[in-house]
Amino acid sequence: MEDKILKQIYESLYRGEPVALAIITNIKGSTPRKSGSIMAVWKDGRISGSVGGGPMEHKIILKSIECIKENTQKEFSYNLTENGELDARCGGELHGFIKLFTPKPKLIIAGAGHIGKYLFKFGKLLGFHTAIFDDREEFTNDDFFKDSDEIVQGDIGENLSKYPIDKSTYVIIVTKGHKDDFKALKAVVLKDTAYTGMIGSTKKILFILNKLIEEGVPKNTLEKVYTPIGLNIASEKPEEIAFSILSEILLVKNKGSLEHSKDIKKINL
Repeated sequence: MEDKILKQIYESLYRGEPVALAIITNIKGSTPRKSGSIMAVWKDGRISGSVGGGPMEHKIILKSIECIKENTQKEFSYNLTENGELDARCGGELHGFIKLFTPKPKLIIAGAGHIGKYLFKFGKLLGFHTAIFDDREEFTNDDFFKDSDEIVQGDIGENLSKYPIDKSTYVIIVTKGHKDDFKALKAVVLKDTAYTGMIGSTKKILFILNKLIEEGVPKNTLEKVYTPIGLNIASEKPEEIAFSILSEILLVKNKGSLEHSKDIKKINL
């Protein structure tokens, strides 16, 4: 049972769903479940496993849902005697902990070229779940990406359209040409991403955006796309372009500003 629960948690995290895991850590006297019993709880109230059933388990489910909504972890304890809050007859005492599992933010890199390689390198360093998309077998088989969480080889647009994307997903489009850039952006532009960015010159960007408008994509939807991509650090080096892109993503992710932290006037020299 436990391996099934852990697998379900993993699958939920892959889909971008947070999960709470209620664990009985200590018992005294007679209780419905032993120490180590676990129960996974989802935001919609679904459960897998059990920590005892009845009113007590119902309270733990509600507390677990609170943890998911509040993005926190909590302890719990219940007196299972007739004088306790549950008016139970087991006669024991139970203590436990609710651990919250939240998905890593996903970094989708459409394009495994020079910039894509540095995006992957920096993305791993920053703790993103990295997924590389490219249609070139020799690129996706590159040992450089061996530590990637996912490598998806084949038609970029088709694979992106089928990939689970949610509000914790950051999409970077840096493919080998405007045709693949168009297919990649078309596949994700209507999805509710945390960030969607596409590299390119002004001429290429206008061509792709106008083509998407012709195909029925609303103009206000396209306005959310970060393009040209990255912060303007006046560099043409692939590694520095990649760094500027990840800096822009961190700016969005952490709700930062473009202000310098430097304020020499506030420092007493």
